Amino acid sequence: MADKPSVLFVCVHNAGRSQMAAAWLAHLAQGRVEVRSAGSSPGSAVNPAAVEAMAEVGLDISAETPKILTVDAVKESDVCITMGCGDTCPVFPGKRYLDWQLEDPAGQGVEAVRPIRDEIKTLVEGLIAEIAPEKTA
Repeated sequence: MADKPSVLFVCVHNAGRSQMAAAWLAHLAQGRVEVRSAGSSPGSAVNPAAVEAMAEVGLDISAETPKILTVDAVKESDVCITMGCGDTCPVFPGKRYLDWQLEDPAGQGVEAVRPIRDEIKTLVEGLIAEIAPEKTA
């Protein structure tokens, strides 16, 4: 892993779970991790309930757009975290792959998205502690 590890979050539409995870990681790692997200079949826009749920905790993902998963994105990442996209993510030797089993927020209201958002935060905090812990003096 390089000085600055890179993480790719992948879900089907890149409109909910992966967008929330990328926002949490970028915010909580404070620049110590390079963050990417993509979808195997990207949606047309980020899920409005995910946008609202993240806004409630002070994170604005309203300007994000779903992106297509590319082989290059996987190659350039140290850790690839899938969230319900099955076998669509290409596998390369030397990469670390994790699969986070999270409910899909698609079509759900903000009340249903909040617990998913909070679970993602907990998972991201654990990931940061492992790959990019804060340096102590």
